[in-house]
Amino acid sequence: MTMPIGRRMLLLSGATLMLVGVLGIVPARADDAGAEGFVKGFADQMAAVVNGPQDAAAKQQALTPLIDANVDLANIARFWMGRFWNSASPAQQARYVAVFHRVMLNNIRGHLGEYQGVSFAMTGTRAQGDNVVVGTIITRPSQPPANVGWVVSRGSGAPKVVDVVAEGASLRLQQRDDYASYLRQHGNDVNALIAALERQVSGA
Repeated sequence: MTMPIGRRMLLLSGATLMLVGVLGIVPARADDAGAEGFVKGFADQMAAVVNGPQDAAAKQQALTPLIDANVDLANIARFWMGRFWNSASPAQQARYVAVFHRVMLNNIRGHLGEYQGVSFAMTGTRAQGDNVVVGTIITRPSQPPANVGWVVSRGSGAPKVVDVVAEGASLRLQQRDDYASYLRQHGNDVNALIAALERQVSGA
C-alpha cells in the first residue's frame, strides 16, 4: 500500500511557497500585529528567493534556512504523528523528525517553479487559543483565489508557522488523520511510517 501522505504534504509545502508578492496589508489589532508582521516578513524573504535571478540549486540552498527559521517543522512532525509520538522510542522519534524534515524541504524545493507569480493579500488576524491566525487570499496564475490562514505560534519562543488552514480545513488535522489511518493499517508500527517517509525521500 502506498503511504497516503503526498497530497496534503504538498498542499502545506506549496502553501508555504505561496508567501510571495505581498499586495497589501490591512490594519491589525496591536496584540496581533507581531504575527501579521512576521508573516509579511517571511513573505518578503521568500519572494526574494523564489523570484530572484539565481539558478534552481542556489534557490533551494537559500530556502532551507528560511523554512527552518519560520516554520516549526519539529512541532508539525510531532503533531502529525499524534498519540503515536508518545509510544515511539527516542530513537524512533529522532529518526522520524529527521526524515519528516527532509520530506517537507524536498517538497518545497521541488515545486519552486510552480509558484512564480503567485501573490497574496492580507485579510486580518484572529486569535486561536494561544496562537494567531493570519488570514490571506492567495492568487495563483490561472487558478481561482483561495482563502488561506497561517497559524502562528510563539511556543518555541519566536513566532513560527505551525499550520495552514486552506478553505477552512486544517491541513495538520487532516494529515494527522491520514498518519493514524496508515499506522492502524500497519499494526501501529511506527517503523512502517518512518520507512514510508524514507522511501518518499529516496523516490523509491
